[in-house]
Amino acid sequence: MKSLKNCVQALACVCVIAAAPAYAQDIKLGALYPFSGGLALLGDESYRGTQMAVDERNAAGGINGKKIVLVKADAVDANQAVGEARRLTSVEGVSAIFGSYASGISAAATQVTELAGVPYFELGAVADTITTRGFKYVFRSNATAKSFAERSVESVVKVIAPMLKVDPASLKIAIIHEDGSYGTLVGNFQKEEAKRLGLNVVESQPYSAKSVDLSSLVLRLKGANADVVLQTSYQNDTLLFFRQSASAGYKPKAVIGAGGGYSLQETAQALGSAVEGVFNVDFPQITMKDSGAPGLKEFVTAYEKRYGIQPRSGHSLVNYVGAKGFLDALAQAKSTDKDKIREAVLAYRKPVGGNAAGWGFQFADNGQNQLASTNLMQWQGGKLVTVYPDAVAIAKPIAAK
Repeated sequence: MKSLKNCVQALACVCVIAAAPAYAQDIKLGALYPFSGGLALLGDESYRGTQMAVDERNAAGGINGKKIVLVKADAVDANQAVGEARRLTSVEGVSAIFGSYASGISAAATQVTELAGVPYFELGAVADTITTRGFKYVFRSNATAKSFAERSVESVVKVIAPMLKVDPASLKIAIIHEDGSYGTLVGNFQKEEAKRLGLNVVESQPYSAKSVDLSSLVLRLKGANADVVLQTSYQNDTLLFFRQSASAGYKPKAVIGAGGGYSLQETAQALGSAVEGVFNVDFPQITMKDSGAPGLKEFVTAYEKRYGIQPRSGHSLVNYVGAKGFLDALAQAKSTDKDKIREAVLAYRKPVGGNAAGWGFQFADNGQNQLASTNLMQWQGGKLVTVYPDAVAIAKPIAAK
């Protein structure tokens, strides 16, 4: 009898041991961002949003009762992105990867993950080509370079011209951009959209972001008497353009940036009063109307509690919102099978204005979220405030002095 009892107890122990791993199994997800090098500031800011979304989900029970574990990967450039993507997929065995802020890093990493059959969730890179290569397992939650371009040109028609009380067609527009993939994509889309709307583009000029002298470019714009300048740039070339414009006595009626250097508080501090009234098209920032971005206040509060400061840019916000959406889709897939994940992502729906970024979710067959958008902001009183569209605007646009 005692022997039988011992056998039953032993069998029970075996059953518990066998069942435990299935119950306590973690879901490993990669987080591939530039954590070092020149892109580290916004790479880390992007990761913070992803980490917050994962922590929030784990606190609520994880994905179908399984804890999410993020495996970090530092990718400072395309070559390192390839190596880290291979490590995550073949060594770490992640079920999917979040990334990656920079388009060059995303483009390289996703070639690896697509071949490996591992879903890649892009939360911040903007190059349109990322989701136009026929890949089945690359999905993007954020808006693209084309969205930046279209919003900036739309802003000339619907914000700048009414503010100046003129016909949009009467404005002389200059399009300038750094000559890398980021600037070239946005600049080319801006030219196409301006032509479609019948606007008068008097100059369209690329330049090197590493340039130390933009004086000849500034003189071309001054000579063309450009009223509105659309610039796609990083921080150093943004500062250079403003300083050399001031030296040349050139002050357009409006300047609209496309993210990059125009979104950074450090740029505003360096320019001082010169930044007042400057516009910027970018990802949604934390300065939005709460009714159009439910959950925004809670996100900011949680960020401040965790990091001791306000979000450094909108990149943390859009990575947080995008990651939450993809985590929802993973839960609905009820599997780590790549095809079931794809099916769940493509079926995922959320209305515009349904989250802290003010976006909606509806993925096209190529993996691109069609309801992601950009907003028009303006530097007013040392703060970057949202002025368009009206659903999320907290201030009226003001003319530069």
